[in-house]
Amino acid sequence: MPKLKKNKNNERLTKFRSPRGMYDILPIDQQYWDRIETAAKNLARSYNFHRIEPPILEDADLFRKTIGEESDVVEKEMYTLKTKGGDVLALRPEYTASNMRAYLQNSLSRIGQPQKLYNFGPVFRHDRPQLGRLREFWQIGFEIIGGTNDPIFDAQIILIFKSLLDELKIKNTVLKINSVGCRVCRPIYKKQLQNFYKNHEKELCEDCLRRLKTNPLRLLDCKNESCVKLKDKAPNFLDKLCVTCSAHFKEVLEYLDELKISYVLDNQLVRGLDYYSRTVFEIFAEGKESEIGALPGGGRYDYLMEFLGGHTTPAVGGACGVERLIAVMKAKEIIPAIKALKRVFVAHAGEMAKKKAFVLMKSLETEGIAISEALSKESLKAQLKAADKEGVPLALILGQKEIYESSVILRDMRTGLQESISLDRIVEEVKKRWK
Repeated sequence: MPKLKKNKNNERLTKFRSPRGMYDILPIDQQYWDRIETAAKNLARSYNFHRIEPPILEDADLFRKTIGEESDVVEKEMYTLKTKGGDVLALRPEYTASNMRAYLQNSLSRIGQPQKLYNFGPVFRHDRPQLGRLREFWQIGFEIIGGTNDPIFDAQIILIFKSLLDELKIKNTVLKINSVGCRVCRPIYKKQLQNFYKNHEKELCEDCLRRLKTNPLRLLDCKNESCVKLKDKAPNFLDKLCVTCSAHFKEVLEYLDELKISYVLDNQLVRGLDYYSRTVFEIFAEGKESEIGALPGGGRYDYLMEFLGGHTTPAVGGACGVERLIAVMKAKEIIPAIKALKRVFVAHAGEMAKKKAFVLMKSLETEGIAISEALSKESLKAQLKAADKEGVPLALILGQKEIYESSVILRDMRTGLQESISLDRIVEEVKKRWK
């Protein structure tokens, strides 16, 4: 048994706490989680996306090969463990690599192309806990894998996330979008970027000095004050795109224009993962809520499957942190509407009636009728007071007399009127009253 200690308020507290950067999802917040998951499921149904949930643990090399050895996620943030058999596994830091592995391993391309997939589950990154950044956080992800690299799919992913924000009543958002080119034009841009920054090495932070040699695109992602000033003078990626990438990006923007989705071209947007090619995007809440960070973010990753030993497979997708959505909803005072669940309150008077009430509850549940109760209270008055406090419109009361007569008292909690109903008719009568 853990030792207990007292705090200033003389409360006895256990020494155990949730791990740093991880937290309990409490009942008081479930209305937000339910609302967000329902919205995501409805959008998936509307656009014909199917749920896929890979295991939380994967071979650590899966992420090293796809996300990039020099990325912050792999270098600093992955939770890894060594099994008794000697395997090195990692808690997934994101979904995309796992989804692509599952697509390849299970030959999902044979089912049809493209495959439209979505996720809703936890991911793990050993980041410094702060606003909008947790070590365990949940993501909603939508991905289109296979088929062709048609720009319409890039636009559709953005549309789905924009629709998700609209459905959650998160207004006044900013879509930032860029193209990071392909394996033809990106190496040329990287070289130009390195040449520019080599003349400013003394102004770079320690991380950027390392990135200059290993991952120059990440120089554009740095938030250090001195590095931010340099970014504005760096070469513009959009000016360096090859003809094919330029045409692809132009078409993505044309689809967004058709949808009347406004956007901001951000030539410094590169995202933090190495596998992206061509389109990348992020959507932020405007105002002080922007400090929470990007809500949805994603892009295209046509070369990722090759890192896993497969053929070149067009793919595009994005993900959105659930906790960030909730943080924005709370900051904007968006309270999810809760559809009241129709319930009946089952009350008893006496020990024998308590046992029969337990059986009645099972019968009601079988018929799809939700139940509330206060079985631990022996006083009928206390039970009805609990029903009134909960706001349940109908109460079913069992006493000694009702047991012998195979009946139950149906009480309207709003008017106080009650009548005796035969047990074999009670389900029918409850449903009738609800109508």
